[in-house]
Amino acid sequence: MSRAGLSERVTQGRGATAADVVVRDVRLLDLVTGDLVPTDIALCGDTIVGTYDRYDGREIIEGGGRIAVPGFIDTHCHVESSLVMPQEFERCVLPHGVTSAVCDPHEMANVLGAPAFDFFLASAERMVMDLFVQLSSCVPATALETSGARLDADDLLPYWAHPKVIGLAEFMNFPGVLALDPACTAKLQAFANGHIDGHAPLLSGKDLNGYCAAGIRTEHEATSAEEALEKIRKGMTVLIREGSVSKDLHALAPLLTLATSPFLAFCTDDRNPLDIAEEGHIDFLIRSAIALGVPPLAAYRSASLTAAAAFGLVDRGMIAPGRRADIVLLDHLEECRVSDVIVGGRLVRPELFAECEPVAPIGLASMKAREVSATDFAIAGAAGEHPVIGVIPGKIITQRLSLAVPERDGALVADPAADIAKVAVVARHGRNDNIGRGFVSGFGLQRGAIASSVGHDSHNICVVGVDDADMALAVNRLGAIRGGFVVVEGGAVRAELPLPVAGLMSDRPYEEVHAGLGPLRAAAKALGVTLPEPFLQVAFLPLPVIPHLKISDFGLVDVDRMELVGQ
Repeated sequence: MSRAGLSERVTQGRGATAADVVVRDVRLLDLVTGDLVPTDIALCGDTIVGTYDRYDGREIIEGGGRIAVPGFIDTHCHVESSLVMPQEFERCVLPHGVTSAVCDPHEMANVLGAPAFDFFLASAERMVMDLFVQLSSCVPATALETSGARLDADDLLPYWAHPKVIGLAEFMNFPGVLALDPACTAKLQAFANGHIDGHAPLLSGKDLNGYCAAGIRTEHEATSAEEALEKIRKGMTVLIREGSVSKDLHALAPLLTLATSPFLAFCTDDRNPLDIAEEGHIDFLIRSAIALGVPPLAAYRSASLTAAAAFGLVDRGMIAPGRRADIVLLDHLEECRVSDVIVGGRLVRPELFAECEPVAPIGLASMKAREVSATDFAIAGAAGEHPVIGVIPGKIITQRLSLAVPERDGALVADPAADIAKVAVVARHGRNDNIGRGFVSGFGLQRGAIASSVGHDSHNICVVGVDDADMALAVNRLGAIRGGFVVVEGGAVRAELPLPVAGLMSDRPYEEVHAGLGPLRAAAKALGVTLPEPFLQVAFLPLPVIPHLKISDFGLVDVDRMELVGQ
């Protein structure tokens, strides 16, 4: 900071000169006591310089008695799961009060490698909100799948000095950490002085101690209050997640109190534009937590101050002199009803986004899967008990079921009456022609097929269906539209949403993506699908770092043993 800039902050904070901007007549939520205190808020540039007093300003924003709270921080998200590019993502979430977000671009990185970091950092430099980037630690996530790239410690280190980089993203390979795998330890050593994000579902006891001892400080995979309590007692900050598929807020809300709020923050992980438009973002988590009995002070503290502290963002998280001027004005505290947002000292209006230089999309030719036919989805075998992936609505954890699968002409077939569909993962990165095949229960699918090029984390094509020809058409159609979501029935495409940016994101405005998701859901429902968010549920079937049974392009994966169990 220049001497002149420092002088302006001090003199404006003291009231010796008029502030650049004054947010006049608000009730400030005191994050220490929970009181609502009448005050003005004085801003000098992008910094708060005065609170708990009255100020004169060159520009006035009328608070009108509204409640002022700090800007919300999404502590862990994959922008790719919003299905839009970063500059559209901020148009989606900033009006909901999300002024900062910590993202892990490992979806795009698993497809394109290091150019994903270049794309996200270029976007972050040209955005209104503050988007921070964690460097993806698991590309690929496991050796039991085919990804589009591989990133080692030496590939990540050149990005470490970038001001938008916080540290190392979610370390999903917790078995590798505990086994002291050389590639894992190299990354942990390289980023030992930065933030290292965790990802350790169901890990407990001495194994959890070992994982934390590696310097891993945050965790968003806790799905029960008991699991979360052990993790915060062992020094982690648990990020309470409520995404479009993974919904842990109801289970963890009883743990969030005034006493525990310094150790619990909020994140969305994966949330699509339909849910953002219909429910909200971090504001939805806040109002939902309060409705579940969480004290408002605890909820707002977790959404801002705790979140900032957990990631070393000491310049924000509180409406206080010297902090970044990220302020949310609310019409109602308990309902978290956002009426205006100030980010970096600027009032959020449509013209603010128009000032940003756009970033060109990349990865427009990432779909390299060969054309398939119905015979590619045949599974030889005799009728009887076979392993089946059991989908749990609202969870990315799956069950390992053993169900009776029928046979026809020497091949195992889907059984819609028993809610057993086929599932296949088709490699799409041009490295091989692998197809992993298996069965899944829980979709309710009665006919046709649904397919997605979003398939965490390696993002091969995942298709669920009861008709082999429809499955083949769905896969081939994804290649034709350069990735996205497809619904097929009776040899015809019933609905589709192209996602040509690395096969993960649209290059269109979020309003168009939002409008396209409704017909997709309706088309899937017409096939009998009962899941509220079928496409993201499909996307998590190939995630072999989440228990218990998953599928990759290699075949079925027993995640608990990290072994292939079928094909």
